[in-house]
Amino acid sequence: MSTSSPVKLGGVHHAAYRCKDAKETVEWYERVLGMEYTSAFSEDHVPSTGAYDPYMHVFLDAGNNNILAFFELPHQPDMGRDENTPAWVQHLAFRVESEEALLAAKAHVEGLGIDVLGPTHHGIFKSIYFFDPNGHRVELATDIGTVEQYAELKNVAMPMLEEWSETKTAPRHADWLHEIARGEHKKLKD
Repeated sequence: MSTSSPVKLGGVHHAAYRCKDAKETVEWYERVLGMEYTSAFSEDHVPSTGAYDPYMHVFLDAGNNNILAFFELPHQPDMGRDENTPAWVQHLAFRVESEEALLAAKAHVEGLGIDVLGPTHHGIFKSIYFFDPNGHRVELATDIGTVEQYAELKNVAMPMLEEWSETKTAPRHADWLHEIARGEHKKLKD
């Protein structure tokens, strides 16, 4: 975290997305992901702008004081998605504690009749993917990397960003991640 900013964050208060139906969304996240529905706000006028736009704003506990929220906006055009962005890009990713928990979650979600992709091996974590009833892509991920691997990723983060900024092609600073995912990597490269 940068120390040059006077802003000192204490985490994410909540992340908010739009939903088609607040009740259906709450019930889905409770049933599929075990989230607790904690609170709701509903107004006819938006407090920050004063505009007339009735809404229901629901809040769900995603664990560790992380809150996921949704807005149902019945007077707005039907929600869609950014057609210029691939469906795999915009997603909600939640942490699970282990590979065993990831596989158990996959079995649970599939048992509810929901299509699940994965597990996908990303070198330092594994993930599964599926969609909520609003069309939001949901990812469950578990970290599997070593302390050294995470430290190396932090060390190459800025050089990768700089190279990407100049070339708009994938930098090769962390090729070892792909080797891990393919099972070809034996030790952290220098």
